[in-house]
Amino acid sequence: MKEFLVGLLVIVMVLVLSGIGVLLFPLLLVLGVFLRLVIGLVVLLLVIWLIGKTTLFLIDALKKKENTQV
Repeated sequence: MKEFLVGLLVIVMVLVLSGIGVLLFPLLLVLGVFLRLVIGLVVLLLVIWLIGKTTLFLIDALKKKENTQV
């Protein structure tokens, strides 16, 4: 009888966990889309920062080059 109850409990727990997984699936989809947007925004900010950093570096390099020629 003990084995029967343990087996029944395992089956019930598997059904409960699969039910939770089915209910959380839309949440996971929304989180995936949100995470994709956040990562895209971070990459966009990084690219803008890198372009600005490169531009300032080139301006400084050109100023130093002009100062050494004069």
